[in-house]
Amino acid sequence: MHVEIIMGLVIFFLVAFFMIGIGIVQLRSQKPVGFYSGEQPPAEDELMDVQAWNRKHGMMWLWYGVIIIVSALIGTWIGDRIWCTIFMCCGVLLPLIVMIWYHHRLVRRYYK
Repeated sequence: MHVEIIMGLVIFFLVAFFMIGIGIVQLRSQKPVGFYSGEQPPAEDELMDVQAWNRKHGMMWLWYGVIIIVSALIGTWIGDRIWCTIFMCCGVLLPLIVMIWYHHRLVRRYYK
């Protein structure tokens, strides 16, 4: 393996494990969690089910970490630099769009 491939995989795996860590913290939280750092988490009395809210958000971040790992592995397996880069970037960026959509769906579902 080339050094740049190994460095790329290490970076992707570190980012993925960070996202998985966010998911685990949110799954275990007893207080409502926020979607991202720029957003204030809702108050407990604003939500119909705090545990479901936290579970859904935590699972979303866990899946995001898994998708990053899978896209890095498949991108590396492809071998061609251009397609590898495209595939790996799509594995990071496209899930963010889905996560934002899903978060807004959860807001409509769990806010009182």
